[in-house]
Amino acid sequence: MAKPLQVEVYNPNGKYRVISTKPMPGTQWINALIEQDCRLEICTQKKTILSVDDIITLIGDKCDGVIGQLTEDWGEKLFSALSKAGGKAFSNMAVGYNNVDVNAANKYGVAVGNTPGVLTETTAELAASLSLAASRRIVEADEFMRAGLYDGWLPHLFVGNLLKGQTVGVIGAGRIGSAYARMMVEGFKMNLIYFDLYQATRLEKFVTAYGQFLKANGEEPVTWKRASSMDEVLQEADVISLHPVLDKTTYHLINKERLAKMKKEAILINCSRGPVVDEVALVEHLRANPMFRVGLDVFEDEPYMKPGLSEMKNAIIVPHIASASKWTREGMAKLAALNVLGKIKGYPVWSDPNRVDPFLNDNAPAPAACPSIVNSKALGLPVSKL
Repeated sequence: MAKPLQVEVYNPNGKYRVISTKPMPGTQWINALIEQDCRLEICTQKKTILSVDDIITLIGDKCDGVIGQLTEDWGEKLFSALSKAGGKAFSNMAVGYNNVDVNAANKYGVAVGNTPGVLTETTAELAASLSLAASRRIVEADEFMRAGLYDGWLPHLFVGNLLKGQTVGVIGAGRIGSAYARMMVEGFKMNLIYFDLYQATRLEKFVTAYGQFLKANGEEPVTWKRASSMDEVLQEADVISLHPVLDKTTYHLINKERLAKMKKEAILINCSRGPVVDEVALVEHLRANPMFRVGLDVFEDEPYMKPGLSEMKNAIIVPHIASASKWTREGMAKLAALNVLGKIKGYPVWSDPNRVDPFLNDNAPAPAACPSIVNSKALGLPVSKL
């Protein structure tokens, strides 16, 4: 058993004991719990990633629910411990739940929450930011200035690529992929090619309408194309952003062979899941193709990077901050808390987890529902009629 951990306690006489394995942004999530008679214990231990034993120690003998993080290993041991302590609810403060063994949660009757619906625009914005930073070599130029190497303007100094008129490629045109595509098309007047198993009708209509607007104003219209294969996107696009789910079919989706299909000066962006890209192959490709650039927010063995990646000048690497806007992170915290609270209170599950604005309204009480429970069907939980 791990040693006792430092915790901060709110509403110590509350009826329901809820654990948060990390401090989270904002206070709305705290207020939502304590106003509903919860005793909230927030782990403040100076430790980036808690071990399974650490979390078991936090759960203790009585715990109604836990708010956890995607860096934690939620499997058989933790769900068993939570169930023995009387807990029926766990929520990731994340939309993804690759760190959760949902089958183990089902075995112990624990509802697993996540936080979709608040990450779309902020994740798309970071993907767009990385695209622009890579195309104009902003990070390289910044390091150059800070090193005191600038001694005057030169014609060839940090020449990058113009985005206007080029083709942006999107792999996975769901909510985030489509939002990113709209930003790049409207913001930089790029043409679009996308690959998705399902037709992105709304995205196609948007690009068509924007193209008509440009044409009416005497400018070259933008175009869109739905590719018949992912390789078609890789071969034709100048900037490619990855937005697939992570499963057995998308593990190492971008490998040595597919990197070789891309243009020599292409830009690859990944704000989805790290294992979608074969990082070893990527390092080799970056080393062999100095004008090929990449922007990464996620990594294959996070928080670690494959050897050589950090040394690549043609790679922009940031520490999983796609959702790190104040509004989004505070919203994620509140949704995670309301998932746990809703299950404790016996509330039904919200009918559309991607439309969560009613839960984030500061001027009205949150609906009496769990915003998003990923295993609601397996547990036979009722769906809200609100």
